[in-house]
Amino acid sequence: MNPYRTHNCNEISLEDVGKKVRIAGFVQTIRDLGGLVFLDIRDMYGITQVVTSGKEEDVDFASHIPVESSVTVYGTVKKRDEETVNPKLKTGLVEIQIEEIKILGKRTKPLPFEVNSNQDVREDLRLQYRFLDLRSDKLKNNLILRTNVIKYLRTQMEEQGFLDIQTPILTSSSPEGARDYLVPSRLHPGKFYALPQAPQQFKQLLMVSGIDKYFQIAPCFRDEDARADRTAGEFYQLDVEMSYATQEDVFNVTEPVMYNTFKKFTNKKVTNYPFPRITYKEAMDKYGTDKPDLRNPLIIQDVSDIFENVGLNAFKGKVVKTIATHNVQDEPRSFFEGMTDYAIKECKAKGLAWLRVLEDRSFQGPIAKFIPDDAREAMLERTNSKPGSCLFFIAEVPGVVEKLSGEIRQELGKRLNLIDNNSVEFCWIVDFPMYELDEKGKLEFSHNPFSMPQGGLEALNNENKLDILAYQYDLVGNGIELASGAVRNHDPEIMIKAFEIAGYSKEHIEEKFSALFNAFQYGAPPHAGIAPGIDRMLMILADTDIIRDIIAFPLSSKAQDLLMGAPGNVTREQLKDVHIKVDIKNP
Repeated sequence: MNPYRTHNCNEISLEDVGKKVRIAGFVQTIRDLGGLVFLDIRDMYGITQVVTSGKEEDVDFASHIPVESSVTVYGTVKKRDEETVNPKLKTGLVEIQIEEIKILGKRTKPLPFEVNSNQDVREDLRLQYRFLDLRSDKLKNNLILRTNVIKYLRTQMEEQGFLDIQTPILTSSSPEGARDYLVPSRLHPGKFYALPQAPQQFKQLLMVSGIDKYFQIAPCFRDEDARADRTAGEFYQLDVEMSYATQEDVFNVTEPVMYNTFKKFTNKKVTNYPFPRITYKEAMDKYGTDKPDLRNPLIIQDVSDIFENVGLNAFKGKVVKTIATHNVQDEPRSFFEGMTDYAIKECKAKGLAWLRVLEDRSFQGPIAKFIPDDAREAMLERTNSKPGSCLFFIAEVPGVVEKLSGEIRQELGKRLNLIDNNSVEFCWIVDFPMYELDEKGKLEFSHNPFSMPQGGLEALNNENKLDILAYQYDLVGNGIELASGAVRNHDPEIMIKAFEIAGYSKEHIEEKFSALFNAFQYGAPPHAGIAPGIDRMLMILADTDIIRDIIAFPLSSKAQDLLMGAPGNVTREQLKDVHIKVDIKNP
């Protein structure tokens, strides 16, 4: 017999009444009723109530065990008295009469916070004592969910004939959009490895190697700031690449995997399958973002032409967008003024005009007196507005107006309770522009520089560079970018031309991406891929807004491991081994 347990804490049932059993776990609660002491013993699987005999020494011992100590309990299973049955517990019909209780690991320090309670605890404290925080049902269940989701993703990919191949963690530094984490080399003084921002080059090299379909649950390392949907330091993605594949092939593989996973692991509705496809231009025009939350029914419309002859100086020479909200007649004036405050303070907009539609179809609002009848009728018709509607207006230069409109659209959706939190709405964003202008008016890649331009070399040579589209695509769920991918540019001639347009020479490609560019000289097959982010998927599945809640040992928002003390100092000897001298001046 195992010296610690014969059963898990969720396994004791009426069938065990009269049997001798042993369980082990943490002491969650102690209730001292004088002559009897009741303890709830919790392990990873559940809770079982145990109760002392009437012996004074047993009562005294059990009542003084520190909560959250680990114990093993041996005794006889009894049916609970009817008035003490706990229907909330799987084991709520029974309890164990203690014959022996041993402390296996005694808590000797005060608890920094109460485990499994609803009290608010500072996140830095939770991360510092993560081993205690992980004892809570919420985080424990998130880790179980993570395990099961990853297992299911693997199964689906294997069933489609993909090989699970691991790629290196120590690799070379390359410009891939974020700062690298660098690792000094002991054997090669002055040289550094880098942790991979993604397995991008390796998975493409696997295609050149003749691997037909690859996947990996891949760790990715990027030295960038944390935010709500991005953890600092590292994250995991379902990395996928396919040879002789088109954009359509990638969609046909990815859609059922994502749909099946969300159907299996959440009770939320997934109503739009197959996933709709929205061009980048349409997304920016209608939603103000390339990550639209389709649960929000509000649409952005361009009314610049209507305002051309309206005497509003603030709108002159600007792109004017409007968001029509309906059935808001019961909202107080403070609601509309509150949206203006939000636009100015949170979005850094210059202002937010609004017009309420009254019963006689006239306008009420800060700019109502400037709107002639013909412009009013044109706006009502275009936005399908009626009495009880309200139009919000954003006027700005191109590039800024879309961003502001998108932020205000989403905030309106939240404040008006238009977003269905019990659903998951996916969409593909396709046809990203290959190039865009930077702040200085210089052409640069707008997304992934290794994407195949639509139209190939002919488009690069003959089309307006800002009109060239790329075979790039994002999968968005509930306003979160869940995956990004592309048909890869595997043709050296097209690659050289694409980089040349963005101001890079052939020598630059050969220097920065030497292995990949060299491999493409040896008959590379066409290939395409995608990489759904597992952490972001789990955020939605676990219904949490905090991405760190679905990771066992995450870094803090300041990229610190508060539990292990990283980043930390190392000895002079360690630095000497890797030929590094630290030169930091104290402020």
